[in-house]
Amino acid sequence: MNTLTTRDKLIAAMADALQRKGLHGVGLNELLTHAQAPKGSLYHHFPGGKTELAVAAIEHIGNGIDAFFAQLFARHPEPLEAMRRWLHNTLQQLESSQFERGCPLATVALESSPEDVAIRAALAGCFARLRAALAAQLSNVGFAAEPAENFATLFVSLYEGGLLQARVAGSREPLVRASNALFELIRQYPREKRHEA
Repeated sequence: MNTLTTRDKLIAAMADALQRKGLHGVGLNELLTHAQAPKGSLYHHFPGGKTELAVAAIEHIGNGIDAFFAQLFARHPEPLEAMRRWLHNTLQQLESSQFERGCPLATVALESSPEDVAIRAALAGCFARLRAALAAQLSNVGFAAEPAENFATLFVSLYEGGLLQARVAGSREPLVRASNALFELIRQYPREKRHEA
């Protein structure tokens, strides 16, 4: 039986808090309560405190990206369908949380400052993994490397901005409209043949 360690529980609690409240919106006592962890355990496992825990949570989210996309694209080999499914699941989660749960990466990115070097590096790594996973799938269906990377970057930007607008509007419409426009653009874009050596 897989039992979570106190460290794992703290990381899971922080990942959840980042998605709902951001880094500065959650206190240490709330994290300890949510993780059902004893006082003092946070600094035992994360001597750097809340910032070190946040970096661990962001890296945990990043580590899940590869597995998530592997499963998603195995079930939906057509990239646009897989991306639609991802958006559909995100919107369901957003609506069921009364528009509280956004993207944990964007929430932290918005409130980070240049002094948050470790947090920004962890965030940049996660965003890069997202873009790379999507670009790889678009390359698999005939897009050349540069257009695949460009569309992947555009989709991640659209996802983050659309999700933010949907949260504050209390409506899925901003994200749905933006994604429909992008999918139509991707469908119409010519898929280039790869040059053989």
